[in-house]
Amino acid sequence: MYFAALLARTEEGWEASDTELDDVETLDDLADLARAAAVGEDTVLVCIEQEGDWFGVVRVDGEEDPRIYVSSGAAAARSAYGEILLTDELLGREPDDGNDLERLTDLDGTEDGEPEPDEDQPDDGPHAAPEGPVGDAELLEDFGMKEKELLSLPADGALSDIAATLGCTELLESVR
Repeated sequence: MYFAALLARTEEGWEASDTELDDVETLDDLADLARAAAVGEDTVLVCIEQEGDWFGVVRVDGEEDPRIYVSSGAAAARSAYGEILLTDELLGREPDDGNDLERLTDLDGTEDGEPEPDEDQPDDGPHAAPEGPVGDAELLEDFGMKEKELLSLPADGALSDIAATLGCTELLESVR
């Protein structure tokens, strides 16, 4: 079960709204969705959680690049919404070049492509996401949540803890 909410900072505090991510395919789409909810250039937090598995926070400040934190890269990688957050940059890898001829051809030059991954085997190759947290664990420090606190949050209930630190628990729970 997924839950996604937008928390938009205003002069009066925070405004919360639930959001559908069905039409969001990229991080840019998600950032545009957040910017549409912003009041001026104020901060918007996109909070996503998959019950008990992982959570993520995307911080959008005006036209700046989004800042991302994901509690478990490996768990998020198994999720359609998590894959949106796990950019090559976030994972510290080179962007995948869809025209990589070496990857698509056998040694004899035929285009057999790569074998399908064995779903029973975990992906621990160069493109695998790490088991633990990834991203910017300091993205909430100016709102009172230190890096160490964010890193120690369990996946289950983390968004409620974040909302408590921000002072908007009731708002978040009203859209849950």
